[in-house]
Amino acid sequence: MNNKEEINNFDVTNRQSFIKFIELLRQDFLENPNEWENKTIDDFLDAISSYSEDIQGYYDNMKLNINADDANWSTFADILKGAKIYE
Repeated sequence: MNNKEEINNFDVTNRQSFIKFIELLRQDFLENPNEWENKTIDDFLDAISSYSEDIQGYYDNMKLNINADDANWSTFADILKGAKIYE
């Protein structure tokens, strides 16, 4: 499994798995910067903010039955993953 697949399939359930997810995300950025829409910290933070506003729509469209207002470690990981490519 490559890093992209590992990130997309990584199950974030607690603080420790969130930390591992962040490490995988960082590794992906270092190895695949051309796949990232938001390459600067300013752009990435802006995308995190925007994606945080829109994530409920993602959950609804994917029929995931997740309430983004009841955020957990997995929701935080989804936001960071989405901010990687969010415009």
